[in-house]
Amino acid sequence: MISTNLKNDVHSELNRLHRLDTSSVRSIRRRYSKALKTHSPEKVIEFVRSLLDGGGWGERVVAWEILAGHSGAFSLVDDRLVEEMAEGLSEWGSVDLFGVTVLGQAWRDGLVTDTRMIAWAKSPDRWLRRLALVATVPLNSRARGGGGDSQRTFRVCRVLLDDRDDMVVKAMSWALRELAKRNPRLVEDFISKNEDRLARRVTREVRNKLKTGTKLATVTRR
Repeated sequence: MISTNLKNDVHSELNRLHRLDTSSVRSIRRRYSKALKTHSPEKVIEFVRSLLDGGGWGERVVAWEILAGHSGAFSLVDDRLVEEMAEGLSEWGSVDLFGVTVLGQAWRDGLVTDTRMIAWAKSPDRWLRRLALVATVPLNSRARGGGGDSQRTFRVCRVLLDDRDDMVVKAMSWALRELAKRNPRLVEDFISKNEDRLARRVTREVRNKLKTGTKLATVTRR
């Protein structure tokens, strides 16, 4: 009953927003994070599930950020739960949000297995393949608590070297550029060894990142 009532309250507040943007949604999320702070992990998971059931982007932001911020509930994340939450994702905004907020951090912490991630990297579903790459970002991002994990990052990247789906190519570039901040020499070596298989966009953007600090080439003015 708690989850149903709270779900309805969240949904009503989101519908009353004049503009559904990240800042507005997070202002709502913060209130519910505080309200659920003392609830049991199981109740928080129940609430998260209820929000994701038929919810839109706003509900996903609230659900996943509450889950990530509740240590007890987050400790219950496993392969089965992430499979459930990833089901039906079909646009990059939600895929990336889930990948960096929940999935990648759970994988980094050993709650989600390498087996699950490699299976998604091999999936015929373009969004699951993108998700596997996006999940490497929290392994390496200082802002998200990553200490650097070239082994697992490269393991996923190797599965997708020949993939030319635009959503996957962009995620490959992102994954390697994030790792390049932690270990540029390993990334340069990886790019050099696999240049004949990687999409040109990936090699161009990652090398620009290594040379200039940005994925876009800089123009020198004279």
